[in-house]
Amino acid sequence: MHPTLLLALRVFTGLGGVILVITTLSAAIRSFVLPRNEVVPMNVKVFVSVRVMFEMAAKLVNSYEQRDRIMAHYAPVALVALPVVWEALVGLGYTSIYWALGEGSWARCYELSSSSLMTLGTTDTRHVLVAALTYSEATLGLLLLTLLLSYLPTIYQAFSRREVTVALLELRAGTPPTASCLLGWLNHDGSVQNDDQQWAEWERWFVEIEESHTSLPILTFFRSPQPGRSWVVSSGLILDTAALLFAVVDAPRPRQVEITFKAGCLALNRVYRFFNDKAQAEPTDLMPEDGFENPDRTDFEVACHELEEKGLSLHEDRDAAWARYHELRNRYRMALQFLARLTMAPGLKTND
Repeated sequence: MHPTLLLALRVFTGLGGVILVITTLSAAIRSFVLPRNEVVPMNVKVFVSVRVMFEMAAKLVNSYEQRDRIMAHYAPVALVALPVVWEALVGLGYTSIYWALGEGSWARCYELSSSSLMTLGTTDTRHVLVAALTYSEATLGLLLLTLLLSYLPTIYQAFSRREVTVALLELRAGTPPTASCLLGWLNHDGSVQNDDQQWAEWERWFVEIEESHTSLPILTFFRSPQPGRSWVVSSGLILDTAALLFAVVDAPRPRQVEITFKAGCLALNRVYRFFNDKAQAEPTDLMPEDGFENPDRTDFEVACHELEEKGLSLHEDRDAAWARYHELRNRYRMALQFLARLTMAPGLKTND
């Protein structure tokens, strides 16, 4: 090869290696250090690639329980795959830099890069600059692993807080959980307006969901320990309960319930927009057999009948109540259905 062309190729390759290292380091910092809900394209490609493999495996089974068991491994595997990809890309970037600096053949540069990345650097080189680069590569290798390890406790603490609320909600909403059952439980003392503390706890839960599931989006795909539970189902259940209370119950709207309903709608819609518009994630077809459908008028009437049996005073005009309920549910329906498909949540119904 002509010397001029070889020099140009080395410069181009070296710059490409520098860009690759900087891009990878930026992705790692934006993933775990930057306190903002920013989509990292490199991470999205890793998560989508891992997701495709798990979806292929899940399609081979028939029952929801088996699919849930398979998909439960998706988020942990994708999370562990991140530093592996980061390390590989950093190693490739430094390999290109070493070759551009004339350290030897591609095989020699790859060996030098790999040994530096996995150890504390090397002095087995003729150039001081290359030696300094090996130490910087070793530092980055340790940094990338440390970033994930240091944030694992944060991720699992957020997961634990989320699942405590999901489990407590299951105890109050029946099996399978329904909005009418939960509203009846809230009316245990004869006044559904007296449980502001419970609604305030759900408001904080929604705020945490919005913050954690957009700044650490892999949390969205961590499944509940029990197959029948889901943070998406629980979110819809709380919002359906509030919508049913506003539309059907003949009583003033509690202010705390209104704030909780607003917080829930904002949380679900912002998580929905994060995945749908920015990450360009498409809904999967991995749905449980009973589906995740919008409740119809029959479901609504059954729910009203159950509320009357529990002693709640309802509006006489059921048509107007149904219209109000339908309008309120439209504020979060699309986000709820999208996230249910995205996370393969168990079916949510308004009542039995």
